[in-house]
Amino acid sequence: MKPVNGQTLAVALMALLVGTAGLPAAAQGSWPDKPLTMIVPFPPGGVADTVARPVAEALGRELKQTVVVQNRAGAGGALGIGEAAKAAPDGHTLLLSLSSISILPEADVVYGRKPVYTLDQFVPIARFTADPTVLVVRADSPWKTLADFLADMKKKPGGYNFGSSGNYGTMHVPMEMLKASAGFRMVHIPYTGAGPAVLALLGGQVDALASGPATVVQHIRSGRLRALAHWGGKPVASLPEVPSLGQAGYPVQFAQWSALFVPAGTPAAVVQRLREAARKAAADPLVVGTIGKAGSPIEYLDAPEFATYWAADAKVMTEAVRKIGKLD
Repeated sequence: MKPVNGQTLAVALMALLVGTAGLPAAAQGSWPDKPLTMIVPFPPGGVADTVARPVAEALGRELKQTVVVQNRAGAGGALGIGEAAKAAPDGHTLLLSLSSISILPEADVVYGRKPVYTLDQFVPIARFTADPTVLVVRADSPWKTLADFLADMKKKPGGYNFGSSGNYGTMHVPMEMLKASAGFRMVHIPYTGAGPAVLALLGGQVDALASGPATVVQHIRSGRLRALAHWGGKPVASLPEVPSLGQAGYPVQFAQWSALFVPAGTPAAVVQRLREAARKAAADPLVVGTIGKAGSPIEYLDAPEFATYWAADAKVMTEAVRKIGKLD
């Protein structure tokens, strides 16, 4: 089964969202009549977990039901996302995923496997954050600038390594994009999530990472890590002094966004109620403060706008995975 492409995804999502517009909140009956589960397809300590926990607490207050965060790590996020795709579409299972949701199905196609899930198995509720990844190294490394880093990578091809949250994940793909643009080689060391990858960098097991700011900004501020560049088109709010790759002549961009989804087939009135709750959660001072303190400002998009954004991003990510191809 081939994953849904960006154009098909956009058409399907917009049709669904138009169908839910204007539905009264009362139409969902007694929902939610039991605690909700929010699946996070990564281990604790990463961007998804950082966003999920305050959002789950705010949703619980709004919906008057407990929202339990469950970390389902494995296969770069595919394990937890696949579990959410197969969940009963009754509004009691949510997925808080990163942009890797758009990447992993195409990776399966590259290997000739049936995808664990396809994008049309989900309905988008809202996007909460959209951070450019940041290139970080240890503060005691010899690399003070991006130019220093790239010069050594080219002097010693394959002599250094970088960690990631898993093959084709949101810490892997941007590094592959930079490698292709700047023309150097590094060894990829995949971990089970961003948290373990950052610990590996701090512990000296890997030399560099491409990470969302929320996972590394505290270590940058404490002087343990150094940021060399970012994959954004504008300054990173939490790291305004860090230059972009574009400024250095490497036109690659990558956003590690976080968003809420439900399984396709979830009743339209429930989708509408979740959209309302997500909008309030994104404006909740505790959510804004907690996520902002971690280094990720809220970049909220409601379902219709997010559906358009997601479809365009999925197209770019699909092309990136095809260029990476099979991994050795």
